[in-house]
Amino acid sequence: MDTGDVDYMKIDGEDIRPIWLDKNSKVVKVIDQRLLPHEFAVADLKRVDDVINAIKKMYVRGAPLIGVTAAYGVYLAALTSSGKSIEDDYMIRECDRLKSARPTAVNLAWAVDKVLSEVLKIKNPRDKIIAAQKEAAKIAEAEVENCRKIGEHGLCLIEEISRAKRGERVNILTHCNAGWLACIEYGTATAPIYAAFEKNMDIHVWVDETRPLNQGARLTAWELGKYGVKHTVITDNAGGHLMQHSMVDMVIVGTDRTTCTGDVANKIGTYLKALAAKDNNIPFYVALPSSTFDWKLRAGLKEIPIEERDPDEIRYVQGLDQGSIKSVLVPPADSLVANFAFDVTPARLVTGFITERGICKATEQDIKRLFPEIK
Repeated sequence: MDTGDVDYMKIDGEDIRPIWLDKNSKVVKVIDQRLLPHEFAVADLKRVDDVINAIKKMYVRGAPLIGVTAAYGVYLAALTSSGKSIEDDYMIRECDRLKSARPTAVNLAWAVDKVLSEVLKIKNPRDKIIAAQKEAAKIAEAEVENCRKIGEHGLCLIEEISRAKRGERVNILTHCNAGWLACIEYGTATAPIYAAFEKNMDIHVWVDETRPLNQGARLTAWELGKYGVKHTVITDNAGGHLMQHSMVDMVIVGTDRTTCTGDVANKIGTYLKALAAKDNNIPFYVALPSSTFDWKLRAGLKEIPIEERDPDEIRYVQGLDQGSIKSVLVPPADSLVANFAFDVTPARLVTGFITERGICKATEQDIKRLFPEIK
């Protein structure tokens, strides 16, 4: 990745992003990530209810992409408003509905509030629509630039390991999908990987399958494969074994919400990887843009809301069977199932954060060294 020149990731030679506006700027187009890797489909979002459904049902997922999708949801709210005026009360109500779509990813409310604040400054209905569209696009491009910079800063860490290994292969373990599918471009956890790949470094990625929805096996493996990065899919429980046998040089994950004190909420299972990494003296990094910090929260375990999702996501496994995508039941039909979507990794287990402004320790003091404007 010549991180200064690449504007779009390529899939089978075509430039693509996970979200874009149609040529008339009236429909938000998103890749339906529920169907990957076996079927590539695009969903049309025409109104706020479509956006809420896409976020809830995980057509789109990943904190930065959820935020950008919700930002365009505010634009659609203004665009589809009935009547000659766009009342502020109406916009506030629609934004509250958007913010309630999913509880854990902080980018959602952050992006909605940014667009709403611009809209509320304006009286003319047409200008409100234009302002919403411009702000949503601005948020999207800012997240792209943040991820590009994350790639630059994270590359230094991979290069350091490569030098210590005298050019031998660097093995990186990741969890869930924190790639361009989750972040518009580059990704967070994958941005340093793509940057290293473009520098012809010998790298290999261990891809956790990431149950229950297999975002690692389905999405991370798919995008790494399309880009040409060497990777191996493993069961979620294999990571500790690999670390014990010196088969992992570093762990890089993303996050959906991180407190100002360094506690990290990410896809369920991340905490266990951090524990195994700590026990085996393996660096555990979290890659995130500043939009994923929750500057108001301090105690992650107590304060970060943990989403509990539909138990059927655990009961059923989706895959390809003779050319058709099918779901099959795994446990006994009458067994109780609990589906916790996220866990919290305490700051003490995190080696550092890779942000658009550089790398810092997982402490409030060092985080705010990079973001001194946060009081």
